[in-house]
Amino acid sequence: MSKTSTIKELWFFLKVRKRFWLAPILIILFLLSVLIIFAQTSAISPFIYTIF
Repeated sequence: MSKTSTIKELWFFLKVRKRFWLAPILIILFLLSVLIIFAQTSAISPFIYTIF
């Protein structure tokens, strides 16, 4: 199963079941996971740590 089909299937679920309130939660989780990955592996990690 490819990544795009998973995203399409998730969007279809949200649309059909009228669960649009889940979208902001999923977006926040995605952004936090990207922030954690960048905080561990990049040169900008000291700047990220100063934010928190």
